[in-house]
Amino acid sequence: MAKKKVVPLAVRSKVREVAKGMRVSGDFFDALDEKIAEIIKEAVKRAKGNGRATLRAYDL
Repeated sequence: MAKKKVVPLAVRSKVREVAKGMRVSGDFFDALDEKIAEIIKEAVKRAKGNGRATLRAYDL
C-alpha cells in the first residue's frame, strides 16, 4: 500500500535556515510535514474536547 502524501506544511527555506550548515534531504521534509500534521490533529482533538473552536498554544 502506498504511503499517503501529506500536504507541505513546513517552509523549506526556513527549515534550512534553522538547520544552519546542515544538508536537509527530501525525506526529512516529508517526515517533518507528517509530524506537524500529527501535532495539529492532536491539538484539534484537545481543543474540541474542551469545547473550543480555536487552537491555543496550550493545545500543543
